[in-house]
Amino acid sequence: MNLEQLIIKKRDSSLIKSTLSGNNSSFSKLISYYKKKVKSLGMSFFKNEADADDFTQEVFIKAYTNLSKFRGDSSFSTWLTSIAYNTAINAKNRRKEYLPISDEDALEDSGVTPEKNHIRKITALAVREAVKDLPENYAVCIELYFFYDNSHAEISEITGLPINTIKSHIFRAKKILREKLRSYYEQ
Repeated sequence: MNLEQLIIKKRDSSLIKSTLSGNNSSFSKLISYYKKKVKSLGMSFFKNEADADDFTQEVFIKAYTNLSKFRGDSSFSTWLTSIAYNTAINAKNRRKEYLPISDEDALEDSGVTPEKNHIRKITALAVREAVKDLPENYAVCIELYFFYDNSHAEISEITGLPINTIKSHIFRAKKILREKLRSYYEQ
């Protein structure tokens, strides 16, 4: 764990203790730190922003009501992502629809020319389309790994899959994506 991760873990731990002591403004701070990440995951599962907003609210309600169950074995971010993932999977099973996308805001860089930014957006669209065609178990692992920057261990904790299965899914997904994107760019 690097210094930044330790600082974040200490900050989150302090906010959790404060929230459990009755200070709801501390939980509001946690929401502000993680809202974008949770909503982005929700956008991976839903077709519109309204559903992603409802999803985000539901995830934070579940996190708040279960906060006393957070043991601190993992980071709060991993625990919250696990709640979000399970909530999304349950919603998906009820609705039977899925549209994976990445967080486009993460692609934008103010120091990049408009032309390069346009190329990035086109590339992101090609990647999203290719990921959409992956088998679901591959798509979930590849999204959590690349789009949400989770480690193999965090993905294992979130999905309940063994680490070696996750590594295999990511490896196979990259191989499929490489072929799909190669054919996309050869057109």
